[in-house]
Amino acid sequence: MEKQINIRKAAIIGCGFVGSATAFTLMQSRLFTELVLLDANFDKADGEAKDIAHGIPFAGQMKIYAGGYGDIGDAAIIIVTAGANQKPEETRLDLVHKNVAVYQSIIPEIAKQGFGGILLVVSNPVDILTYAAVKIGGFPERRVIGSGTVLDTARLKYALSQHLRVDSRSVHSFIIGEHGDSEIAAWSSTNISGIPLDDFCEMRGHYNHEEAMDEIAEKVKTSAYEIISKKQATYYGIAMAVKRICECIIKDEKSILPISSIQHGNYGIEGIALSMPTVVGKEGVETHVPISLNDEETGLLKRSADTLGEIIRGLEIGS
Repeated sequence: MEKQINIRKAAIIGCGFVGSATAFTLMQSRLFTELVLLDANFDKADGEAKDIAHGIPFAGQMKIYAGGYGDIGDAAIIIVTAGANQKPEETRLDLVHKNVAVYQSIIPEIAKQGFGGILLVVSNPVDILTYAAVKIGGFPERRVIGSGTVLDTARLKYALSQHLRVDSRSVHSFIIGEHGDSEIAAWSSTNISGIPLDDFCEMRGHYNHEEAMDEIAEKVKTSAYEIISKKQATYYGIAMAVKRICECIIKDEKSILPISSIQHGNYGIEGIALSMPTVVGKEGVETHVPISLNDEETGLLKRSADTLGEIIRGLEIGS
């Protein structure tokens, strides 16, 4: 039986770089009044909670503490960041078997608590693990969200804003598909406050559109590898992306974000979790938004889905 959820309560499972940065970001967000941290190493979770709690006088009242699975059944959102980290020269898909095994121990424990909130998957490979969380936990698909390409899309908007010397909030564009090497920049639907991308580029003195866009897309795709090679992990950007997703849920914003969820028929993709623009609110996934894609982008999206589908078929996590 599902527990009554506390809309002002969240939990984070995994207190490594990403989990700890996320906890710190959420403490400052004032979205929640209670935050529970879980980790296989209880002392790590306890230390992080105590350290972050010392900033509460600067941010507003909140209860933050280390706990166990029995403490999180009534959370509005459970954020799972647990798993092996991506190493230099390692792709996100290289992590799949290690982290599916981690999820096979975590997700049943969450399900046992009668959890009725939103499960937010952040560990990589996020698309495979979003699919795995649905199949292992038996949760309704709409309530299982992967952080997907929310961060990739932010990276794209930032790179475009630098290229065009314009506020990134005026850039409207999406990275879709896998959060990984087969991701696609949806250039055909990109605009700058309603002005088509190529037209705005020319307004700013740029004319080699295809070459510039290929360079920006590649920079976005490889940015995590660059950061990991220099500081072993990425965590600030993803922490901000997680905060933004939580904000959409808790405030029932119905904002459109490229989160990862299981697709059913969009662009001919069936039963695969990947990122597409999605209306996100208090119930999780409200509806997918079929943005305009050209033939090349549609083909690349299907190829991205096929890449993920091949991985899923090799795993023992249901169907």
